[in-house]
Amino acid sequence: MTDVLGVLAERRVVAILRARDADRFAAVSDVLLEAGVPVVEFTMTSRGAVDALRDYAARRAGEVVLGAGTVLTPEQARESVDAGATYLVTPAVCPDVVAEGQRLGVPVLPGALTPTEILGAARAGAAAVKVFPASLGGPPYIKAVRAPLPDIPLVPTGGVGIADVRSYLEAGALAVGLGGPLVGDSCDGGDLGTLADRARAVVAEAAGVNQ
Repeated sequence: MTDVLGVLAERRVVAILRARDADRFAAVSDVLLEAGVPVVEFTMTSRGAVDALRDYAARRAGEVVLGAGTVLTPEQARESVDAGATYLVTPAVCPDVVAEGQRLGVPVLPGALTPTEILGAARAGAAAVKVFPASLGGPPYIKAVRAPLPDIPLVPTGGVGIADVRSYLEAGALAVGLGGPLVGDSCDGGDLGTLADRARAVVAEAAGVNQ
């Protein structure tokens, strides 16, 4: 079983792929992997995401930590894990998805914002909590939440820019999730060369920040 939290603690970045359809997710993931971002989330709101997940997991198993995002039901959780997802992400606290993830043996990162939601997610069995949307409070909010809840791993997501990565990590985040600021329009036909440049910039921002 993949040690998802261990990889997150080492790499510190999750790339979130969301588009109208998932046709280009494999090509984008290849570029991210080559640039040093091996933790990737295929969002289930993208048409064809499950098939893309299955194909990419079969081709790149052992090289990437591949997850499913915007998982809202236990059925989606099972479908995603069957396709090769090694972790699941939800946009809100979904106890039924967390329970299904535990049954399937994969970590779940539920989305939460307030201390009450974050603690509730952890008590429900979350492996880590996606603080979403993180931009509402920024790094100072992460630091403030971690003061009373230091043992809950937090992954700020939503509005996190490349220039913000180091500040979030220095505030105590386990890792950060980046969608648009990192991926840009690459999933919709955008230039993969500029994607590689952004990915290398994110890796540089995360480098050297201690847990």
